[in-house]
Amino acid sequence: MTLSATAHVVTATPARYINRLCKHFAHRVPVSHDEQQGRIEFDLGLGLLRAEGDGLTLAVESATPEGLERLKEIVGSHFVRVAWQEELDLEWSA
Repeated sequence: MTLSATAHVVTATPARYINRLCKHFAHRVPVSHDEQQGRIEFDLGLGLLRAEGDGLTLAVESATPEGLERLKEIVGSHFVRVAWQEELDLEWSA
């Protein structure tokens, strides 16, 4: 069973954040991305990024509750770092 959580942030520049996050993680784990979506393959599970009409949706998937919580921390903290100019906050939902 795969557990997942998502967060959505309103931003006019979702492609910028997809690019920044994927490039940031690319030296550690496999990633693939374009301007509309990104996929980050962690040992614990996946980080998925998707540009949508009004912003960016971030999703994490893991096989365990502990893995899911850790991925929320990892993806969330790195997103906040790359999005410092807009001071965006993430609120995850199951």
